[in-house]
Amino acid sequence: MTEFSQDGVTLQFVQGDIAAQDDVEAVVNAANAQLRTGGGVAGALHRAAGPGLAEEGRPMAPIKPGEVVATGGHGLPNDAVLHALGPVYGRDSPSDELLARCYREALRLADERGIASVAFPALSTGAFGYPMAEATPVALGAVRRMLPELETVRTVRFVLFGEDALAMHERVAGEVFGGA
Repeated sequence: MTEFSQDGVTLQFVQGDIAAQDDVEAVVNAANAQLRTGGGVAGALHRAAGPGLAEEGRPMAPIKPGEVVATGGHGLPNDAVLHALGPVYGRDSPSDELLARCYREALRLADERGIASVAFPALSTGAFGYPMAEATPVALGAVRRMLPELETVRTVRFVLFGEDALAMHERVAGEVFGGA
């Protein structure tokens, strides 16, 4: 695990399974507009959480790109799931602003709810086709700009699926947050 500290918040970068982050209060779902189970992150979280996650989310759907809503964790080891609808690359625009908004809104919502630790996947980089090399600086820049505003969030973890994604996030984090 690589860590950086900025504005009283610890940022962590790990390779792993977003549905198995048992030491954080909230996980962020790379949601679809209907807040239903799907592939990738959404599929993993919904499988681990059980049917209650989709049932609780149903009345909140549909959400628009850049929007984030919260549900309980259900069968997950987390208190809450923050469902963020990232942009579909090449379709939803401006994609960089919509992607940044997902990270800002998830952190704002977590802070409002008194959540101290949040785990993010690399939003929009899977089925939604956002190139990792373009999405990573947008994501980390948005998080960096939010840190001074956070009152309760003290840990922000990025849980990356593969080694390449982890290496990219660690490299960009070094540029955005300075030394470890």
